[in-house]
Amino acid sequence: MAAAARRPFWRTLYFQVLVGIALGVLTGWAFPDAGRSLKPLGDGFIKLVKMIITPVIFLTVVTGIAGMADLKAFGRVGAKAMAYFLTFSTLALAVGLIVANVVRPGAGLNIDPATLDSQAVSTYVKAAKEQSVTDFVLHIIPDTLVSAFTSGEILQVLLVAILFGISLALIGEKAERLLGSLRVLTAAVFRMVHILMYAVPIGAFGAMAFTIGQYGIGTLANLAGLIACFYATSLLFVIVVLGLVSRAAGFSLFGLIRYIKDELLLVLGTSSSESAMPLLMEKLERAGCPKPIVGLVVPTGYSFNLDGTNIYMSLAALFIAQATNTHLTLGDQLLLMAVAILSSKGAAGVTGSGFIVLAATLSVLPSVPVAGMALILGIDRFMSECRALTNFTGNAVATLVVSRWERSLDLERVRRVFAGGGGEISEGESDALQMESGAASRPA
Repeated sequence: MAAAARRPFWRTLYFQVLVGIALGVLTGWAFPDAGRSLKPLGDGFIKLVKMIITPVIFLTVVTGIAGMADLKAFGRVGAKAMAYFLTFSTLALAVGLIVANVVRPGAGLNIDPATLDSQAVSTYVKAAKEQSVTDFVLHIIPDTLVSAFTSGEILQVLLVAILFGISLALIGEKAERLLGSLRVLTAAVFRMVHILMYAVPIGAFGAMAFTIGQYGIGTLANLAGLIACFYATSLLFVIVVLGLVSRAAGFSLFGLIRYIKDELLLVLGTSSSESAMPLLMEKLERAGCPKPIVGLVVPTGYSFNLDGTNIYMSLAALFIAQATNTHLTLGDQLLLMAVAILSSKGAAGVTGSGFIVLAATLSVLPSVPVAGMALILGIDRFMSECRALTNFTGNAVATLVVSRWERSLDLERVRRVFAGGGGEISEGESDALQMESGAASRPA
């Protein structure tokens, strides 16, 4: 830890990612064609991270559950996590609706829906119509045990990991040798995560250069009011709502943000909260959250606890209604919120998913023209970064809060780790953390 603190600032991940983002913006602005051609750098990095997410989730959940002395506690954790997700996702939708009604970002545009290009959003509408609650639930079950790992579906991997972890726990002492091997494999996988992190600045550079080169900074000015309103609302939700929740749980939100600042920059640079999931899980364990809780809450939260996406849906839907002079009664808005509560579940924390969920929500509310989504298509990429940042922060808070509810969180340790500034975890610390977590979770 001391060694990491003495590291020159230019060698820290935080500084390198910041430089990558800045260079990406400059490249995309000054050389748009070159910026667009750099898209493979960002895509390649996200693919590298997705490659490692499956084993990270599987190993973390399996070793965590198998090492628990009380399996009933795992079910209790799941119930508490889902209660948290439902409560705060709904609250995020309500905050978005309130702000949209007060600020009215779309008022005065007077857009005729007939003049909008419905073909521009047809792909998203088609994808939305293919999704239903029943399909989503059935999709959690993989076709085969192996396909859960090859498909890259987080919830499928989580289901298999939970079942396998419970099975190992029920076997008891006979499974200790396999469990020990899995803990060593977990340490090796997290070492691989740190190797991949050397490519973070390059990935952030390529993703940001493409975004600016493809959509242009000028796009921001066209709908600056909506973008500013969304960012301000998300910031308000994080500081006020999540800040109060954090304070009630006994830890500092700003301390947490300082602690995960490297990961937040990574999310900003790639517009994907998935890109930082392995590092978030590792840091939350380091802060004192039990491995089983981290393994359950974080991956599940990526599908069920999407505060940023919910705020976006409320604001975007009312913006379209206001811009096209479509009057929505209180009943219409409550229906919109009810539909959004369901449609938002299962939206992965990747670029573009929020737009698909918005299409699914508007499809159920015929009074709002779905073609109005064309108004915000050009700026969706810029808003996806805020969605991802808010979702990411919300899941970090949720994990700490659920750990606190389970009385499994040492607040003194949390405050001490947060006060350390959240420096990068060295490879040696990572290995020690994984082995320590495994040992600590063994039944007495």
